[in-house]
Order: sequence, then structure tokens, then C-alpha cells
Amino acid sequence: MRVREILFIAGETSGDLHGSGVARALREAGAPYALVGVGGDRMRAAGVTLVEHVGSLAHFGLVEPLRHLFHYRRLKRDLRARIESGRVALVVLIDYGGFNMQMAGVAARAGVPVLYFITPQVWASRAKRMRKLARTVTRAAVILPFEETLLRDNGVAATFVGHPLLDQLETLPSREAARTSIRIGTNDRLLVLFPGSRAQEIARHLDPFVATAKELQRRIPGLKVVVSAAPHVTIPPERCPYPLVHAASFPLLRAADAALCKSGTTTLEAAVALCPLVVAYRTDAFTYSIGKRLVTIPFIGLVNVVAGRAVAPEFVQDDLQPMAVADALEPLLDLESARRAEMVGALRAVRDSLGQPGAARRVADIALEMAGAARA
Repeated sequence: MRVREILFIAGETSGDLHGSGVARALREAGAPYALVGVGGDRMRAAGVTLVEHVGSLAHFGLVEPLRHLFHYRRLKRDLRARIESGRVALVVLIDYGGFNMQMAGVAARAGVPVLYFITPQVWASRAKRMRKLARTVTRAAVILPFEETLLRDNGVAATFVGHPLLDQLETLPSREAARTSIRIGTNDRLLVLFPGSRAQEIARHLDPFVATAKELQRRIPGLKVVVSAAPHVTIPPERCPYPLVHAASFPLLRAADAALCKSGTTTLEAAVALCPLVVAYRTDAFTYSIGKRLVTIPFIGLVNVVAGRAVAPEFVQDDLQPMAVADALEPLLDLESARRAEMVGALRAVRDSLGQPGAARRVADIALEMAGAARA
């Protein structure tokens, strides 16, 4: 009898990370399924046979994916054929809403159960997607505490599994160890810049981030500054006078006294690491004008979305001005300031709201239950 498959579909590096955790948990549980899908190096290392690498899919913004339309169409056709072949016991979708919502529809029409891990942020925009989720997704494993009730109230069988970032808590280095790893003294004050990992993000954020750091160094003698950079990123020294650190976010956040972060998952990582932060974001005018019409929530930083209030100051688009950002960061770099203490307390509350470690294992348990039911 042919071994049936669990088909993973992740379209970005973050999805590859979270998918690898689920795949590893399935292997550890002795799952009697072949693991195949769209993912990256981490998922491959966890035992997933890749049919497509995420490196060919991670296109940014509204315009860039249009240039790769034929590639997407070919991939959709291939995945549809696989799903309709009868050998897929379960489809596990991971984030990547635009593409994966379509694949959920394909699976639903083929009668294949769908587990959606890290669902699209329907609470932020495009609320009509909620109805489609209810029609096409068998189960949803959500990672933000308010999502379970919201989705259940709209007909989606959702389970809050906790945020996968919490799985890294046990391996977080101490402040001293983190500083030693990047050659920063125990008593130095340190600001870390997180301008983003994509070329477009760096192009728009780096200059105002560097200008902010220079202003803070003028105000705070001896302030150290480093820039978080993905392994593939190089920045010419004439654009950035600060050292690039090619390391994971968490060690840098543990080492930092404060961080300037592009909006995104890094803002939640800062909450988990209890690192005070300021959130900034800038995109092209066209994408911003469209996004402003679609977004229905008042915050852009996930840390503030989860908190339901402005825990960290946000500077978006034209408001991203170095002097104003420096004003917000300066008290956070003072270890004795009341503003810093207040923010650390708020970040701890956000971290506590994210659930307990073990999200990948809980998602794997749900996947085994669903695949077994489909097999019966």
C-alpha cells in the first residue's frame, strides 16, 4: 500500500522555520506519512522532501509578484495535481496568505482536509477572507491570543497553540553571553538596528535608521550601535558606518539596551526578549496608499497589535524622522529611566499573553489527528 503524504506549503523563510518545527515533531512522533512540500533548507533538514524552494517565492510588495506570474501558475498547477492525486492525507498551510488561501480552496474542492498554521491576518485587513477561511479550512492553528475567539465567532474551527517564538526561550543567551558573542562590553550602552532582511526594506529604512543612531550618539557619548543583517546582506560602509552582525535576532535583542525595529515579527521577538523598542516602517507611496485603505487596525507593529495599545512608539512613512525617533529611543537607552521600566513591564505582559512553549508539537498533534481521520 502506498504511503500517503502530508503536504506542507510555506512561502517564506519564516514559514520554513515554523514548518520545520512541525515536521520535526511529526518525525519524533513516528508519523506514518511521507512529508513533502514547498519550504526551505530548514524544512528539508527536518525531513520534508521539497517540491519547490521558498527562495523562488519570496517576492515583496504588490508589484513584484506580478513579474513572476507564470512561475506561480506553474506551481499552482503542480500542487493542484498532487492534491487531486489521492495520495495527500492532509495539507498543512503555513502563513503566506495570498497563495495559500487559493490552495486551501483547491484542497477543499478535492475533499482533502486543510490545517492552516499561522492564518492570514484577517483581523487587520480584508475581513471578507474570514468567510473563505470558514469554507475552505478544516482546522486553524493560530498563534496570537485573540485570534481563536475571533475566528471561531466567524465559523472557523480555530485553536490557539501559542506563539512559536516561545520555543526559543529555553535557548536564549544571558545578556552577558550575548554581548560577549558580539564583542560589546558589559557596561556599554548598545542600540541595535533592525532595518529588515529584504533589499527593498533596507533601501527604505537604512538611511533614517543610521541618521537616528548618529543623533543618539551625539546625545549619548560612547553609545555603541550594531546593525542586524541577514546572512546574504551586504551594505557598503559609506552607507552604514556601523558593524553588521549576521546573527539571529534573539541574541542581539538580549544584548541590546534598546532596538529600532522595522515592523514585523522582530517586534514580538523584542517582547519575548524584553528589549525596549521603537517601531518604524516605510514603503513605496503606491503600496502604502493601497494598504491604508485595507488596514482596519490602528497599529502596524505586532507587539502593539497583541497588546491592544501603543506599547512601543510607531513611526510610519513620512513620520519616520530621525530626530523624532531619537527622542523616543533616548529614554529607553537609560537603564534607570521610568519610561524604560514601564515598557519592560508592558513587554513582559505581551510575552505572557503568547501562551506556552510547544506550539510546533501541538500543531503536529492536530495534524496527526486530522490525517488519521482522513485515512480512516
